[in-house]
Amino acid sequence: MNSSQDEQTGKGILNKLTIEELNLAGKRVLIRVDFNVPFDDNLTITDDRRIREALPTINYAIDEGAKVILCSHLGRPKGKVDLRYSLSPVVKRLKRLLGKDVLFVPDCIGESVTKAVSKMKPGDVLLLENVRFHPEEEKNDEQFAKALAANADCFINDAFGTSHRAHASTAGVAKFLKSVAGFLMKREVEYLLGTVHNPLRPFTAILGGAKTSGKIGVIENLLSKVDRVIIGGGMAFTFLKAMGYEVGDSMVEDDMLETAERIYLKARERCLKFYLPVDCMVAESMEPGAATKIVSTQEIPKGWKALDIGPATARLFSDALSNSKTIIWNGPMGMFEMDVFSRGTFAVARAVADAYALTIIGGGDTALAVHRAGVAEAITFISTGGGASLQLLEGKDLPGLVSLTDRPA
Repeated sequence: MNSSQDEQTGKGILNKLTIEELNLAGKRVLIRVDFNVPFDDNLTITDDRRIREALPTINYAIDEGAKVILCSHLGRPKGKVDLRYSLSPVVKRLKRLLGKDVLFVPDCIGESVTKAVSKMKPGDVLLLENVRFHPEEEKNDEQFAKALAANADCFINDAFGTSHRAHASTAGVAKFLKSVAGFLMKREVEYLLGTVHNPLRPFTAILGGAKTSGKIGVIENLLSKVDRVIIGGGMAFTFLKAMGYEVGDSMVEDDMLETAERIYLKARERCLKFYLPVDCMVAESMEPGAATKIVSTQEIPKGWKALDIGPATARLFSDALSNSKTIIWNGPMGMFEMDVFSRGTFAVARAVADAYALTIIGGGDTALAVHRAGVAEAITFISTGGGASLQLLEGKDLPGLVSLTDRPA
């Protein structure tokens, strides 16, 4: 995508109607939320951040006198009713967070929903069952989307994290109802797109995670916008191998070597500062208790795997971040889920938090990392959507955003 196309995409998405531009009083309002939260074996929610992120939109609709109908997915039930993925346990937590009663219907379409909605009064809240219990949801089936829309007067999409999916409850339903962005959706787009198009400089992008292939589009789109690129995680070793380094048994995507070399050369042509690890922590295996050591990236032993950046790299990356004014980070620096390989990711998390900059975390594992590092409160914005944020940063349209109603010219 060239720069003019990229600007048009950004403007088009930002020019959508938002919740504040609708009269919600007395209306049946279908709100697509992302309540895909984790549970323990006792069906107790272990992390309710996604529910909390939806509260501003839900509370606004309640205060405006709407009849609030919430729909969401949970897990991957594969189009079948599987009570392990029922949204019914969410009701208890949602009641407590809203400070009011929440009704629940064990389906998302049909007579039971119509009957429950018909009894609602302004300010009532109704949670529908998992939309993915129906195979038509992920197929974006038009009749299913029409059935979802049948019990509502308007639609609010506040599920940014699923808006890169063209599903019935994210995109299809918008064909039948006036559709607007909720507060969370609006904030996500404003931070992720607005920052990329008009950043404070120096602008630094940190990209990590396991695979290069999943981030190539993002890197290529950001090369023309950032001043610095920091590459960590497993993907760094594809770049290092492309540059002729011996990387042992570290993760490498051999089919991406030419692409990695091309990106590195393009960054140099544009005089971008392009940072790769200079040392790393290697292990004989990924098993707990396996032997580990710190080595230079030029001295990774054969048969060993690099699973985290080393202390010199952590200092190098931290120095690069210290005078940045805008930082976007997507992807950890190593296997931070294991304590022994968490130091590099946590060091970068602290450096991002300490920077006097506008800081944006691209959701997914990176969001989990900054919370585990104890610095989440110091981050300007943490996205709720890993895949969706990547797609937006890649310069691509999101079906759940594109389908919303345009603001009048």
